[in-house]
Amino acid sequence: MATLVTIKSSPLEDAEALQKAFKGWGTDEKSVITILGHRSVYQRQQIRKTYQETYQEDLLKRLESEISGDFERAVYRWMLEPADRDAVLANVAIKDGSKGYPVIIEIVSVLSPEEVLALRRAYHNRYKHSLEEDVAAHTTGHLRQLLVGLVSSFRYGGDEINPKLAKTEADILHESIKEKKGNYEEAIRILTTRSKTQLLATFNRYKDDHGTSITKKLLDNASDDFHKALHTAIRCISDHKKYYEKVLRSALKRIGTDEDGLTRVVVTRAEKDLKDIKEVYYKRNSVHLEDAIAKEISGDYKKFILTLLGK
Repeated sequence: MATLVTIKSSPLEDAEALQKAFKGWGTDEKSVITILGHRSVYQRQQIRKTYQETYQEDLLKRLESEISGDFERAVYRWMLEPADRDAVLANVAIKDGSKGYPVIIEIVSVLSPEEVLALRRAYHNRYKHSLEEDVAAHTTGHLRQLLVGLVSSFRYGGDEINPKLAKTEADILHESIKEKKGNYEEAIRILTTRSKTQLLATFNRYKDDHGTSITKKLLDNASDDFHKALHTAIRCISDHKKYYEKVLRSALKRIGTDEDGLTRVVVTRAEKDLKDIKEVYYKRNSVHLEDAIAKEISGDYKKFILTLLGK
C-alpha cells in the first residue's frame, strides 16, 4: 500500500504556483513541498510538461538551480518517471563500486520483468550504452556473471511451481554455498532465470531439507562480494519489504544518516508499498518510521520525506 496522499489539481495552476515559488529573494520551499509532495507520478509528469510549454524551461533544471543538498536530490528523483529514476539510481550505484552492488541487485530483483525491461531501455536512452555493459565493465568473475545475469534477465512472471525442480535446485544451491566450493555457475543460472514464484518454492524447500534458511547459511559465509551479492539477491526476491526495512534501519542507525539509502526507499516505494514497509519497521523496532526519521534529518529535506511518508 502507498503512503502518498495525492490531491487533484490543474497542471497549469501547479506550474504557475511553482514559477511563483521560484521568484523573489530565495525559493518558497514550502510551496514546492506542498505541491510536488502531493502529486501522483502522472500528475508530476503533466506538471513538468506544462511547465516546459508555459515557460520554455525544464522544471527539473529549474529545481536543481533553486534548491540544494539532500532536499534537491530527493525532489529530483521524485520528479523522474519510475524507469528513468531506476536508471539514475543504477548508474549512481555502478559508480559507487562495491558499495553499490546491493543497490543494483535490489533494483532488478524487486522490479517485475516488464519493469526491468523498462529500466534497461531508460538506461540506454539516458546514458547511450547498456546497463549490462556498464555492470560488466565494473565487475569481474562470478560477481560479474551474477550481476550481468540479474540485470539482463527477463523472468517468467507466472505463479506456476514445479515442486520436483524446487527440490533439485534447493540441493544445487546447498552444494554451491557449502564451504564455498560449489558450482557457482549453476547457482547463478538458477537465481537469474527462474521465476520469483519458483525461486520462493526452492528457498522454502531448502529450509525444509537443510534445517535453516538459505539466507542464514549465506550470511555465515558472506565474507566476499560474491556471497554478499547472492545473499542480497535472495533476500530481495524472498521478501523485499523486510529487505527495505533493513535498508531503512541501517540508514538511520549508522553514525551520520545514509541519506541516499533513505531517499531511495522512500521515493521508490511511496506510491507502491511504503505503508507495508512502515508496518514491518514498527514491528521490528517498536518505533514508527516517521518518528525515527524525524530525529535523524532536518530542514526541508525532512519536511519533504515526511510528506511522502503521509505525514
